[in-house]
Amino acid sequence: MKVIVVGCGRMGTGLALNLVKKGHQVTVIDMDPDAFDSLGKDFPGVKIAGVGFDRDILRQARIDRVDAVVASTSTDEANAVIARIARNVYRVPRVIARLYEPIKADIYHRLGIQTISTTTWGIDRATEMLTYNQLDSVYELGNGGVHLVRIEVPPLLVGHNVNEITALGEIHVVSVSRNDRTFIPTMGTILEAGDILYVSVMASSHDKLKSMLGIA
Repeated sequence: MKVIVVGCGRMGTGLALNLVKKGHQVTVIDMDPDAFDSLGKDFPGVKIAGVGFDRDILRQARIDRVDAVVASTSTDEANAVIARIARNVYRVPRVIARLYEPIKADIYHRLGIQTISTTTWGIDRATEMLTYNQLDSVYELGNGGVHLVRIEVPPLLVGHNVNEITALGEIHVVSVSRNDRTFIPTMGTILEAGDILYVSVMASSHDKLKSMLGIA
């Protein structure tokens, strides 16, 4: 995956390093060239000094070819501009904006932009939102007979109940992450677009889970 991270502060640095460790191609943009020192001498990604919402800088970062953009500068206003350019002008599939004032989150969500806040949680959450796949195994329990997998709710199941992806003794939805919060669902919880589910599944039941999710 190709990602642009705008802003090389604590969060931008942590996210960029997390992503390159996972094998992704990362370009970091910051106005201050000295900010790149925090990435370390061995950082394998691209570093570009410049204003994150300058279109010449974004073109230099090849924004038209990336899979995601994360706006993590020190101001909400700059992050909003960067996110909107990425989403509306370049049609980047995944856009995340750092927010210092969470009250603005609803506005961003209506624009189709995901948001993150506190630095430590934000690094982990942004990495999660960017790097999951259709059926991403995140943990094996015991001898590997049970897996904890992470998935985004497919369009097929939006509006349906959690119990439609439950099989007694085989498949169970452990938690749901939605709009910057995570909760334990009930069988009657209605699934929404953008929900990320953590599901415990027997190793022998992966095909059944894929069938429930409509994954080929």
